[in-house]
Amino acid sequence: MFFYTDAVENFKQRHPDLIKEIRRLLFFCLFSFFSSIVQYSVFSFLPHILGMKYAAIPFLWPEKTITLFGYTFTWSMIGFDVLYDSAGSVMIGGGLGYFISYMAGTLAAQLFNFPFQRNITFKSKGNVYYQLMWYLIAWLIISFLSNGFNNLWMPVVARLVSPYIYNIIVTAIAGTFAMIVYYFVYKIIFPEGKKN
Repeated sequence: MFFYTDAVENFKQRHPDLIKEIRRLLFFCLFSFFSSIVQYSVFSFLPHILGMKYAAIPFLWPEKTITLFGYTFTWSMIGFDVLYDSAGSVMIGGGLGYFISYMAGTLAAQLFNFPFQRNITFKSKGNVYYQLMWYLIAWLIISFLSNGFNNLWMPVVARLVSPYIYNIIVTAIAGTFAMIVYYFVYKIIFPEGKKN
């Protein structure tokens, strides 16, 4: 036991930057995981609250027709096409309703994530208004890039799996992409120990 404690303390003293980065990564992953739960909840329930009226409104920009794996659909960087089941009926999980849910879910996750990542993970004391501005810009860019990527495969998968599985896949892919990009964004906009 004493050898273990001495070895850990010795390692911490020899590699303080590595220990700090490991700690940072652990907190980052923990808060990102909880953000993903918030996102998934909004992705799953808000489209049903908005209902068929919003699910039936296509909301896409720019619109480009694509055929992938035998399915023809409209791709967009922003927004989602209306989803139809095999009988041709509108399904919840697409259109303006899903776009509102997607943006609301990612925004809710970031409202949770920002203060925890800033104050606990990165221990930043930088100018909060400056950091919020860059955080908002990063959130919009990441959301639209992720949305554009997801729109390449989501219309196909939505026809093959249930909406709950579909939302898990969307959350996992969007969340993983966002986590990787956000980590480096945070390192830039949350300088540790800088004063206001």
